[in-house]
Amino acid sequence: MCGIHGVLFPREDCTEAVQAMHAAVSHRGPDGEGVERVPSGILGHRRLSILDLSKAGHQPMSDDSGRYWIVYNGEIYNFQELRTTLEARGIRFRSNCDTEVLLYAFRQWGPACLDRLNGMFAFAIWDNLKHTLFLA
Repeated sequence: MCGIHGVLFPREDCTEAVQAMHAAVSHRGPDGEGVERVPSGILGHRRLSILDLSKAGHQPMSDDSGRYWIVYNGEIYNFQELRTTLEARGIRFRSNCDTEVLLYAFRQWGPACLDRLNGMFAFAIWDNLKHTLFLA
């Protein structure tokens, strides 16, 4: 099970706090790790690879425009079906993981993407344009 963490709108330098959070969830993801500064905060991830074992599934992950960033834990059982739908709308994927499908589902449908998901999950998506964080 992956570990996700982050800080939004920090009032002071939070580097040490983020490092402590990152260390606290190290047991959750032995297969990779990442921390990404976004304009109003920091997103962190510890990875346990299950569906896509390649580096293409690294998180935090951004869409091809760099507008959206995601950290995610869980499994979307119907991600192949959603991927097919999104590919029919012109989206090209770089990985074979459900993380990227979830990211583009959010980009396509916004919060209404939740109505299309079958699975168990927790995720955060940062929008660089609107400076908002969506949590589910």
